[in-house]
Amino acid sequence: MALSLSPAMSLSSPSDPDSPGVQRCPNVTDVPEEPKVCAVCGDRATGYHFHVMSCEGCKGFFRRSILKAVHFTCPFARSCPITKAKRRQCQACRLQKCLDVGMRKDMIMSEEAVGRRRALRLQRRLAQAQPGGLTQEQQELIGILIAAHKRTFDSSFFQHCQPAVRLCIPDRCSQSPPRPGGPSASLAPQLHCLDEDVLLPDVFSMLLHIANLSTFMIQQVIKFAKEIPAFRGLPIDDQISLLKGAMLGICQVQSNMVFNEETNAWECGQHCFTIQDGALVGFQQIYLEPLLKFHISLKKLRLHEAEYVLLLAVLLFSPDHASVTQRDFIDQLQEKAALTLKSYIDHQHPMPEGRFLYAKLLLLLTELQTLNVENTRQILHIQQLSSMTPLLSEIIS
Repeated sequence: MALSLSPAMSLSSPSDPDSPGVQRCPNVTDVPEEPKVCAVCGDRATGYHFHVMSCEGCKGFFRRSILKAVHFTCPFARSCPITKAKRRQCQACRLQKCLDVGMRKDMIMSEEAVGRRRALRLQRRLAQAQPGGLTQEQQELIGILIAAHKRTFDSSFFQHCQPAVRLCIPDRCSQSPPRPGGPSASLAPQLHCLDEDVLLPDVFSMLLHIANLSTFMIQQVIKFAKEIPAFRGLPIDDQISLLKGAMLGICQVQSNMVFNEETNAWECGQHCFTIQDGALVGFQQIYLEPLLKFHISLKKLRLHEAEYVLLLAVLLFSPDHASVTQRDFIDQLQEKAALTLKSYIDHQHPMPEGRFLYAKLLLLLTELQTLNVENTRQILHIQQLSSMTPLLSEIIS
């Protein structure tokens, strides 16, 4: 399906200024607009961000650096030139220049606030949409996304990344009482070995397993995005920015397709993955417990395949990701995916089943943004994990 921007409206007068008898009057549009320049690197600015006229690249860099509380070190004399061409060579000097020109930390919105703002914006747009069935364009979009998903998503991916020792699966018949002060029974299923030769994985083998699994899933997401014509039509830098910004969220939504809410495990045949495995390699409960609750909540919505893939498209085409240049076009793509998702829900989920389903999805997307931030912090904390997979390291950089 070809998705393109509408032609720009002409600002010129319908009268020919060179025609006889026509006197051309001065107009404010005749005065060339002075180009806006980023106060940090000199690139083309898109407006005031955090109190300073800046480009999208420096805006995103400053926001990420402050939110992640990363400490940069200059390898030279802390006087590196920050230009459009050299701004990525020294992050320490770039951040310092952002502060020197007046960028304010207190103006940075949290991930939760950004998610709420995006949700409200989508709700306003949806309120203006006309109710009814799916249009032909929406049906074509769903067809493209489902085809891309089927060609690139392998639900047996655990078998491609089998660790050095076999994994135990949760016992579906018995649950032990939770330990005092420990996670609730719903968050801590009792592990039960199938037979004596089934071993609990050690830290290194499980770490290697997660690294291989992460790399495989990232590769699947890249292939999925490349199957979408509208994505392929974007500049390569925008493709990279969208993938880096949406990768962790898309992986979570895709893995929800193999999540079993009864066992609290991501299952594939005789192989599975639980939050206990994540804790084994160093992920903390502050991340693992909200992650499990997110997957349980999403699975309980009983989404159709079409709704899953539309959700992936909403995550992928986010104009809020750093450094994108085709912001308006990407915003249109996200809006089309969101409107199609809302129309599909209204058409396929009659009341009372479909009541508040779309609203619940928007809330879960907001939770997902928070999870992604914490996920990045946890991966950076587990240094061996990011070093094992260059793709994952590039995503969280």
